[in-house]
Amino acid sequence: MIQHVSTVELDSKDLPAHCPNKAMTAWSSHPRVFLEFSDHGQAKCPYCGTVYRLKPGAAAHAH
Repeated sequence: MIQHVSTVELDSKDLPAHCPNKAMTAWSSHPRVFLEFSDHGQAKCPYCGTVYRLKPGAAAHAH
């Protein structure tokens, strides 16, 4: 069985990013986890596998 993994594009104003996001249904929810982006502007939720990608020109700033 192939599982579909969704991809969410985020802008700088959407940070800090967390999963589950507002668009996800409550019945399929998991504990909230804040995401750290790689140098390539990508992060993956360890619970559901959703991939979060920064839009071109967006930057994740260090805390």
